[in-house]
Amino acid sequence: MFQGIPNWLIFTIGFIAQFFFTARTLLQWFLSEKSKKVSSPTSYWIFSVIGSWTMFFYGVLRNDFSIILGQLISYYIYLWNLNAKGVWKKLHAILKAVLLLTPVAAVILLLKDAGSFLGKFLNNAEIPLWMVIYGSAGQIIFTLRFIYQWAYSEKKHESVLPAGFWMISLFGSAVIISYGIFRKDPVLILGQSFGFIAYTRNLMIWYSSKKKTNAEKQ
Repeated sequence: MFQGIPNWLIFTIGFIAQFFFTARTLLQWFLSEKSKKVSSPTSYWIFSVIGSWTMFFYGVLRNDFSIILGQLISYYIYLWNLNAKGVWKKLHAILKAVLLLTPVAAVILLLKDAGSFLGKFLNNAEIPLWMVIYGSAGQIIFTLRFIYQWAYSEKKHESVLPAGFWMISLFGSAVIISYGIFRKDPVLILGQSFGFIAYTRNLMIWYSSKKKTNAEKQ
């Protein structure tokens, strides 16, 4: 379906996606350091939507089922958080439709020939089945952090990034980094390596903030 697209263009798309993912983490980290507590800024979710939208197509171009799987699940949680932040209702109806339907339309287009899809993604000569399973497991674990974040935020009735989110992020990131090394994928390696540091620091800020709060209560 996408034959003839040069690798440099494919990797450029991947790095653009990682740019937005890195930007969201940098800004969230900066604001958390500034406030001395873990924050969940609106910009984090805006950059998440843009990065995920772009990364989805990178996964399609790379014939990488594990990337696509992870993005499909987390993408709509990003949109939920935009709604929780009050941003979604401010968007134009056309933009809302594009954001909601683009991933679905892309998957339908990809699945028009189910046999070809399975051949490319699950029986790819360049990616052994065990690696597809391993990479998919990493993406699932990494995506679970947003399912956890969504459930936690629903309970609190606000968009927050709890400690469990960062713990799951660390474990999932480690799996994806190793998968990226196996795949020789610089987009995954560079993006996740930086994130690993930010996730660790957020946990440190969270525990420091909790310790301070407990001390003030005594």
